[in-house]
Amino acid sequence: MAFPPNSLRAFLRYSQRGLLSAIQSSGKVTIVVGNESADLDSLTSSVLYSYVRSLVPPSGAFTPLYIPLLNIRAADIRLRPEFEAVFRHANIDASHLVTLDDLHEANERPLDPKDVAFVLVDHNRLHGELSKKYAARVQGIVDHHDDEGTICSETSPEPRIIEKCGSCTSLVVRTIRSSWESIAGGSSLASGAAHAQGDSSVNDESMTRTWDAQIAKMALASILIDTANLTAEDKVERADVEAVKYLESKIKLSPQDAAQWDRDKFYESIDSAKRNIDAMDFEDILRKDYKQWTENGLNLGVSSVVKPLEFLIEKVGGDPSEDKQKLFVTSISDFMATRSLTIFAIMTTFTSKSREFQRELYVQALSSGYAAAHVFAEQAKVELRLEDHDVASCKELGSMKPLDQGPWYAIFPPFCGRSSTSDDFHFKIDYVNRRKVWLQGDVSKSRKQVAPLMRKAMKEAA
Repeated sequence: MAFPPNSLRAFLRYSQRGLLSAIQSSGKVTIVVGNESADLDSLTSSVLYSYVRSLVPPSGAFTPLYIPLLNIRAADIRLRPEFEAVFRHANIDASHLVTLDDLHEANERPLDPKDVAFVLVDHNRLHGELSKKYAARVQGIVDHHDDEGTICSETSPEPRIIEKCGSCTSLVVRTIRSSWESIAGGSSLASGAAHAQGDSSVNDESMTRTWDAQIAKMALASILIDTANLTAEDKVERADVEAVKYLESKIKLSPQDAAQWDRDKFYESIDSAKRNIDAMDFEDILRKDYKQWTENGLNLGVSSVVKPLEFLIEKVGGDPSEDKQKLFVTSISDFMATRSLTIFAIMTTFTSKSREFQRELYVQALSSGYAAAHVFAEQAKVELRLEDHDVASCKELGSMKPLDQGPWYAIFPPFCGRSSTSDDFHFKIDYVNRRKVWLQGDVSKSRKQVAPLMRKAMKEAA
């Protein structure tokens, strides 16, 4: 046992110290990391897996301590307001999380790859800066995305689980459930590590149940968000239902939580916090839930946004007299240039005035990405039930018609506004960037399904 039963807060503090110690002493370390979007599911998957695995390490574990790593810089936690809502239930705060900033403490004394083992949750292939050094050090996977086939089938003693599920956290719950049960009821072990963090280990069953309830609520948050409180029939799998039932049983065992537990209110509070992005600026909204891939030398970025394009267009700022559409397209181009993107997509989700759940899909491509964008558009038209879409927030956009630009055309031209000498509307076609926006008829398809389609198109167009 690397860490005796204690609070999640004490465990996270201990993990921070464990990583720092490994860096300073060139010691071994096991890191559990979610994907680059660092969404709620990645957070809770990595924390839950690490916490229980550190309490009951498997025989042959690379190290007895498993450290959960949030795959972003600490400063970017503020872009995820739902985290703060969950933290309150788990009795932790942002300062307790291990982030890329902690890993970068190793800049002067970098962790030798042979001394690091990675377990991936909520993805099955390392991307970004971590992949450059540690791609060959992945020794376990728990994920619900398409299998990218980069990790061998034998990962013992860690699992290799890639399975369709509403939430990756549900698969983690199933994976660690027997281990969690084996230490249920607490332990009389004293925690010197916990005392060092200012959190004492307590031999008290009610306290242990309180700690379990805190962790259970944190895990439950992402499952409920990813499955719309188990109402998204196209997403919910048996593992999700069983995980919710099990986690709720943990909550109801806690004297402090049982009487006041209300799952619907809990879900609504987390969901409301997630959608509270009004105070964020344009770029932060795009960065909040962003993933990036490279295929055949082409870079793809996809941002998920919980508001319609109409909202985004109004967020670009600038002088009120300036054309919002021009500012929007210019801002997107700047965002792409900063990240060297060939193709960029924005996937929005929102509820219409008639209370229908809807999705928009905006795609912008450089000239080198035209062919791939066209292949995607042709293939996805049927699978995603894409419909040409006008963004009604700007009157000018509402009147636009598709402009024929060869195989890849746009109904969202780049530089478009009122003539300085006439009230007539005019278009200036940009042959460097091309873009298109659709209404996505199949709202069951999220980035988890759309990004693989785009990546497939990038491979086929090469």
